[in-house]
Formats: sequence, structure tokens, C-alpha cells
Amino acid sequence: DVQLQASGGGLVQPGGSLRLSCAASGFTVDDYAIGWFRQAPGKEREGVLCISSSAESTWYADGVRGRFTISRDNAKNTVYLQMNSLKPEDTAVYYCARATYVRHCPLRLRYGMGYWGKGTQVTVSS
Repeated sequence: DVQLQASGGGLVQPGGSLRLSCAASGFTVDDYAIGWFRQAPGKEREGVLCISSSAESTWYADGVRGRFTISRDNAKNTVYLQMNSLKPEDTAVYYCARATYVRHCPLRLRYGMGYWGKGTQVTVSS
């Protein structure tokens, strides 16, 4: 069955870096759009970035463009989120998800994802 496992979260100081991993099983990551999301306490879950099937396109939220990068390792069937220059407002539980059917990143990103992994906590604090 389809599974996604997010990992790599932790505590980091402002300005630091983390790399999150999303290990997938039951499907090939290069065949679907994969998105990263985050949910901070008291806030709705929001899309952070997305990569389309075969890396045809990417989408970044305005607040992370230039700091976060998404990539695939097809040999490991894993998607990565490299986070640099972290800020306290980046503190959240981070989730990876797969589009239900389509290869491209859905226009309404959150609602186009049909498969979700359990999140990993990222805390940015001094």
C-alpha cells in the first residue's frame, strides 16, 4: 500500500539548517507530484513547496523561496526538503504528501493530496 514516512526533524537555532526526508513505498516518487506541508500550533496546515512528476516544475511558498529546496533521489525512492536559514516562524510539524492522481502540483495544493505521511517536528529556537 501507499506509505510516506517523514523524518529528520529536530531542534535547530535560527539561521541553521535541516534536511527532511520523505521515504515512499507502494509507488514511485518520480511518477507523482509530491508536496511538503507544515502546521504550526493554532494554524491551518499550509503548503510549503511541491515538485511535479519527473521534476517538470516546482512551486514554493513565498516565505520559503530562496531558503528551502525540494529534490528527489529516485534510487532511494525518497524526496528531500533542504531547509536553510531557518527562522523561528518555520517552527511547525512538517508533512509530506502525494497527489491523488495527477503528475503536476495541484492548484489548490493541500486539497489535491490524497496520501499523507505522519509529520516530523521542526523547532527553530535560540
